[in-house]
Amino acid sequence: MLPILTQTLLDAPIIPRGDYYYFIHPITDGVPELVPALLTEIADHIIELTGAGTDKIDKIVTIEAMGIPIGTALSITTGIPLVIIRKRKYELPGEIAVHQVTGYSKGELYLNGIQKGDRVMVVDDVISTGGTMKAVIQALKLACAEICDVVAIIERGEGAPELRAAGVAIKTLVSVDVGASGVVIKSVT
Repeated sequence: MLPILTQTLLDAPIIPRGDYYYFIHPITDGVPELVPALLTEIADHIIELTGAGTDKIDKIVTIEAMGIPIGTALSITTGIPLVIIRKRKYELPGEIAVHQVTGYSKGELYLNGIQKGDRVMVVDDVISTGGTMKAVIQALKLACAEICDVVAIIERGEGAPELRAAGVAIKTLVSVDVGASGVVIKSVT
């Protein structure tokens, strides 16, 4: 299952940065190119995995920047509105700011467009440390939203297992390890 996603991961270039091996992929980096067939495959699989498109979700929530293509594909396919958590403050009434810490950055994230009681599905491109997802979940709880599903396309590292241990029912489409010789697919959902 997910033949386009798995093949593009296996073909992904690897860039060493110290002891860390960074993979370059259309879903996580937008390069070399993000083809419609890959987005369609991912959106269809998320819908199958979560039941999105039924009346159980009011809004899809994603994080800029690389969550936007995935969220857009899901929104167009399901007809569910998309809310993008931004890295820039807009100072709109009800805006919620939370602090994000990842393995490579830290800063504020800003949530707008979520009302108390909104049933949401969170989607993001990759989860590695879990820092971004922790901040997003915190913001949604502050907004009094009901988190129905949390989905990351690619799982790498300890972030997803740590979130699961903390009670977050995160779903991932593919789990990978990355080393000098490339991406290794551990599992596909």
